Amino acid sequence: MSTDFKKKYFSRTESGFPAEVEILGKKYVKVEDLRYGTNPHQGASFYKPEDGEDMCFAAMEILKTGKSGLSETNYSDLNHGANIVKYFDVPACAVMKHLNPSGAAIKVGDMDLKTVYMRARDADPVAAFGCTAVFNTKVDAATADEIMNSFVEVVAAPDFDDEALATFNNYELYKKNKDIRVIKLPNIDKLPKWVGENAMPTIKTLMDGSVVVAEPLLTAVKDGSALVPAVNETKTHGHVEIATLPTEQQVIDLLFAWYVNLSTRSNGIVIAKDGVTIAVGTGQQDRVTAVKQSIIKAKERFKVEGVTMEGAVLSSDAFFPFRDSVEAAAEAGIKAIVQPGGSLRDWDSIEACNEHGIAMVFTGERCFSHH
Repeated sequence: MSTDFKKKYFSRTESGFPAEVEILGKKYVKVEDLRYGTNPHQGASFYKPEDGEDMCFAAMEILKTGKSGLSETNYSDLNHGANIVKYFDVPACAVMKHLNPSGAAIKVGDMDLKTVYMRARDADPVAAFGCTAVFNTKVDAATADEIMNSFVEVVAAPDFDDEALATFNNYELYKKNKDIRVIKLPNIDKLPKWVGENAMPTIKTLMDGSVVVAEPLLTAVKDGSALVPAVNETKTHGHVEIATLPTEQQVIDLLFAWYVNLSTRSNGIVIAKDGVTIAVGTGQQDRVTAVKQSIIKAKERFKVEGVTMEGAVLSSDAFFPFRDSVEAAAEAGIKAIVQPGGSLRDWDSIEACNEHGIAMVFTGERCFSHH
């Protein structure tokens, strides 16, 4: 590709947007014009609330810019990654690609942060190429070294050790990743999580300039007590309830998978085990394809690693309209499922779970994310 062609079609685009805007009665000031929007021919700008110094993204610091600044997609990956790791009291990492998690992991036992990162990255190492890695805790030198040994576009965390920052700036040792962007992202733990908390609504702009304003996607599922054993009552099939309840470890994994699913594009399926995603099925038009997609991705990975999905859990962002998704999960070795419930055929999915010894719990809420 010639230099002239790249300069014409892939260079930074000035947005031309004003220095200040007002949205829903709140004033926002422009911080900078971005590298580009979703694509290089689209201009974009980042604004922060006029009083946003103590917030998360409004107060972030770009500690290392690489050879170019951030794009709209970089900001969106940061946002969705933070939206995952904010839910965990233990160290967590979300590896983001195109606004979806390619992998996520939390600390289990006494594992170090480097291991947490490696588990999140290696959940889908192909997709992780050129990723954004978001942490909810300070990044140390060992983790930074591991990050720099593969191609990562952006790394963000509440803080970094001095040794970690030195590692990110060691151009001689890490030549292939010298343009990594390093972001200090404060107050991740203060981001809204639960239904009812004060949070900015989402705003979707339509092509004619009309807008849709909606309440933000938060969850009421705070702990295992919010997971209701699956049950269904119908005139034709009577009372049908789940026969198997999740174990204590499965509850932890079910909650983990549900929180990851909140930032996964619908139709979203997250398969997890022992605090790490095994596979993520995302953006499909029907649910069973999302289930099969995630299982296929997991099996491809396991051909190399020699492990299985036996005992894993599955999160679905909406109910199963038929038993086919449960049948596919059962064949793969999945032993517990979390889903909203509410289908006219919940009885069918419950019976399928009972036939295969699978635990199923309902959340009573859907977490579609059409970002």
